[in-house]
Amino acid sequence: MKSALIACVTLGLFGCAARPALVTVPHIELARMEGTWYVTHHIPYWLEEGKVATADVYKLRPDGRMDNTFVFRRGNFDAPEESWHGVAWVHDTTTNAHWKVRFVWPLSVDYLIIDQDPGYAWVAVGHPSRDYFWILSRTRQLPPATVDGIMTRAVAQGYDRGRFAAVPQPAE
Repeated sequence: MKSALIACVTLGLFGCAARPALVTVPHIELARMEGTWYVTHHIPYWLEEGKVATADVYKLRPDGRMDNTFVFRRGNFDAPEESWHGVAWVHDTTTNAHWKVRFVWPLSVDYLIIDQDPGYAWVAVGHPSRDYFWILSRTRQLPPATVDGIMTRAVAQGYDRGRFAAVPQPAE
């Protein structure tokens, strides 16, 4: 009886502390994800520190996966452009909104599209931990009201708005 009580209390504590799963968009058309997406805002983390003019470039492959090239400059817009090459694949084929992304084998990370513009002008990408977040746009800048709306919806899914930062991008 004592063991059962301890188990119930433990499950109750952990159950209360657990975050609900991120909700992805209902459906992503993969062909519309091809091309260049500028990173306008993110939650900064160590691999992106000091990088400016960042973008993700997606290209569908015949095997159904996507080449994922991350392009950036270190420190300023005059620095030479560099790139990292990875691969992405759809994890949830019902929505196409949950991907796995790998830049270093065998490590892959979850990539969840949690918000999108109906015309694919921008998407918001999250991670179940809420430690990673990106706003990707077809243009280098988005109107402040658009960014505010995206961030408000991300906060509703458990993100801390105080962690979001703009990514320096050159003028269009």
